[in-house]
This record gives sequence, structure tokens and C-alpha cells, in this order.
Amino acid sequence: MVKRERGDPQTQLEAMKLYLARSGLQVEDLDQLNIIHITGTKGKGSTCAFTERILRSYGLKTGFFSSPHLVQVRERIRINGQPISSELFTKHFWSLYHRLEETKDDSSCVSMPGYFRFLTLMAFHVFLQEKVDLAVVEVGIGGAYDCTNIIRKPVVCGITSLGIDHTGLLGDTMEKIAWQKGGIFKSGVPAFTVPQPDEPLAVLRDRAQQISCPLYLCPPLQALEEGGPPLTLGLEGEHQRSNAALALQLARCWLQQKGYQDAGELKASRPSLPGQLPLAPVFQPTPHMQQGLRHTEWPGRTQLLRRGPLTWYLDGAHTTSSMQACVRWFRQALHRCQRPDSGSEVRVLLFNSTGDRDSAALLKLLQPCQFDYAIFCPNLAEMASTDNADQQNFTVTLDQVLLRCLTHQQHWSRLHEEQASPDPWSTPSREQGGPASLLLAPHPPHTHSASSLIFSCISHALQWITQGRDPVFQPPSPPRALLAHPVADSGAMVLQEAATVHVLVTGSLHLVGGVLKLLDPSLSQ
Repeated sequence: MVKRERGDPQTQLEAMKLYLARSGLQVEDLDQLNIIHITGTKGKGSTCAFTERILRSYGLKTGFFSSPHLVQVRERIRINGQPISSELFTKHFWSLYHRLEETKDDSSCVSMPGYFRFLTLMAFHVFLQEKVDLAVVEVGIGGAYDCTNIIRKPVVCGITSLGIDHTGLLGDTMEKIAWQKGGIFKSGVPAFTVPQPDEPLAVLRDRAQQISCPLYLCPPLQALEEGGPPLTLGLEGEHQRSNAALALQLARCWLQQKGYQDAGELKASRPSLPGQLPLAPVFQPTPHMQQGLRHTEWPGRTQLLRRGPLTWYLDGAHTTSSMQACVRWFRQALHRCQRPDSGSEVRVLLFNSTGDRDSAALLKLLQPCQFDYAIFCPNLAEMASTDNADQQNFTVTLDQVLLRCLTHQQHWSRLHEEQASPDPWSTPSREQGGPASLLLAPHPPHTHSASSLIFSCISHALQWITQGRDPVFQPPSPPRALLAHPVADSGAMVLQEAATVHVLVTGSLHLVGGVLKLLDPSLSQ
């Protein structure tokens, strides 16, 4: 029964409607939520965050459903940008649980929806009871068969940049993935997307035409800035400009559909080329929109934390294209950094990757950052993390995740060996730090530039990286065995004496969440 339901995506969607009915709601009830439905491969969470913050700047009461969470499950359901309180979460959790228990069918062995479905149902109940003016709903995976796609009449839909991810579920080509994402289109409901490669864009266009969904292509943010001040974004990184451009179109369309007058004055419209998607309007962002973009916060995505001699760079990039964007952001941020007058500068990579992702490809993209140390650990905050089930993955064992870390370390060592043994037939390479390396300032190669370590949990990794020098992260002394390794021992001296330490945490949003939990205890309150 369970396997059959999982095997047929359409059955999954029908099952979700039944769960909704058993919880006391009909799909028609969701129309009241004035939903903005957003999918994509990269940047969908950031686009949702921009969109929600813009509309909140208009004084609207917002609901926001996103995934995954970084530290606590309550982060997935937000009212006015804030995770719902423990009390509200507990109240709605048990209310929904008891209702589903009371309505279960004895002939069925599946009385409860799975984790993500349950939280999706719960979000709908919370938003309706809290009487939000609108709800920004982020798709979990894909679109067509995602359980959020029981939404019948969103106000507007958005598709962010597409890439290769979740291939086991969505398909192994951009076209197959685009077909899945285009599944959120609804007849007569305006939809917007950002520039995409030709083939997936053609799939989105055909998908929209088949059901009479008006689909528009977003002009770049630069077009909206012309003739006005440059827009300041609360999220760092060049790639966030594409997400902000989409968010502005989604927010403006929502405001227009709902009869708001102050939705941005149109500039000269640009003609669309024959056979191509019509361009979304070029307009002057209003002061409310500018304020919303400026004040957007979205932890764990191009996030910087400065702590004494340590600077933490946190980004949950986990696809090749998002990792390229992350590397670009990290290197540009380093380039802007003030060099220490004296003392050394150390760069540390803290990495993990899960699921069916190609970790070798991700690590190869990180090579140009010239890390002194690469640290690998599972997405486990602490070895005895009984205090927070929100951050545990019950589907894998510790042995499995540590073996995965060993694979990452082997990939990293292999990449370094390839880099260190140039092709004898090749011409001499450019000087390190030359103009083609985007860089930074030249980073002198260290004798330990290939050094890598594996730790059994995030806490142990952070204890070694910080060496007690992070003013907030001050755990008890690490077990002596933690340093019983030549690299750990010599590296500890280097880290203790460094004038500045730059730490990039990436490869997995769950890893970033575990790091944030330890670096910022207030997130667990």
C-alpha cells in the first residue's frame, strides 16, 4: 500500500487531497489564502523570502511556508517573517494529529501522512486560522506532483533558475525537470520565470500554452533600476539579483490582482521577439518594494558572520550551478576583505553532501578557493544530539554518513594530486593569482594545502576550527582524542596563530543549519 502510493505520483496528489479533507478542509478553502506558489532548482527559498518581505512592507499580514528548516522545524511555517511560536506549533500539531487519527479508515494501513505532507497540511491550517492576507508557498521537490500542488487557484506562480537536482525523482535532464516544475502552472493564473537555457524554457512555454497559463519572462534587475537609484539587496551574491527580479514581478502582479494602486509605475515596455515568451513589464520599484528588498533576511544563504579573528561564510549550495554562484560570492567577499597587516590568513572549507548529489563535481568547483584545510563531517550537530530531533535524519546510520565523509575526503585528495601534478606536455601556466583567477589577492601555497580531516560531528569540527577563538562558540574542552592526529595537531597551531581565519561552510543546507545552531544559540530558543 505504502509502496504503491509512493510509486504513482498522481496517486500521491490524490492522497494529499484526501488527507486535506480528513483534516477538515477542502481544496476550495485554500483559495482564501491568496497564494503565491514558487518552484525552481536554485534560489526558490531566497525568491520566496524577497517576495514575502516586499509584501510585508505594504503592511500585509504574510504567511510563508518553506523547506528545509535550518535549526528548528517551526522555521518552516512563518507569520510576518517569524517562525510560529512553540505554543502555536504544539497547538496546531496536536489538533491536526487528533483529527487525522479520528478520521482514519480501518481498511487502510496509512492513517498518517508523511513528514512533509503533515507539515504542509499544518501550514494551511495555521495560515487560515491566523487570517493571513497572503501565503507564499515554496514547493518541496519538483512541482507537478509535489504535495503543495493541491493548490487550485494561486494568485500568481513563479519559477526560479533551473538546474539538475533530485534526478531520481524529477528526471536526469533539464527538460524533464522543467516539465515537473511547470506542473504548478494553472489555467488563467499569471506565471513568471527568469532567463533559462533554450530547451527547458521551451518546455515551460509549451506547458503554459497547453493550459492557457500566461507565462512571462522577467527582465533583469538592471532594467528596473534604470532611471532610479540602484536597488540594495539584503542577501549577498550576484545571483540574488535574478531572484530579486522575479520577486518584484510576483509581488507587483499580486498587488495588481488584488486591486492595489501603489504597484510601481510602468516604464517604456520592451517588445518581445516573435516566438519567444512575452517580457514581464519594466516598472519603477516603489519605496515599499525597495525597503522590502533591502531588509530581506534568509539565513544560511550567502550569509556572513564575523566573530573576532574568524569570518564564517555560510551557504547551503548543493548543486553544481549553485556551487558556482557560492564560489563566486566567497571569492568576491574575500577580495573585499582587508588583509591583515601582520600574521597569516587561513582558509578552511567545512563540507558535506548528501543524497544523490555528485560531491566530486562540487568539490572540484571549490578547488580554486585555495583552502589550507578541508574538513568533512556529517550533518550531525553533536554526537549525543538527543536534545534536538529536528536536526536528526533517522533514515541513515552514523557508519553510512561517516563513510560518505571518507568518500568526500578521497575525492578532495585526488583533486589535489591532479592539481599538484601538471601535464608534462602542457605549456607553463600563468603566475598564481594572475588576472584570470578572478582573485582575490595572491594566496601563497602552504605545504599543508591538501590537508584534510574528518570529524564525527559538527561540534567537534567547529572546536578544531575555532581553537577557542570564537567569542560565542565556547564549548567544553574537546576530548583529547580529537587532536590525536598529525594534521589536527599541526593545524591547531596554525589556526591559533592566524591573524584571520575564513571558513566557508557549504554543500548542504542541513550542515549549514547544524553550524548555525552551534554558532548562534538564540536560533534554538
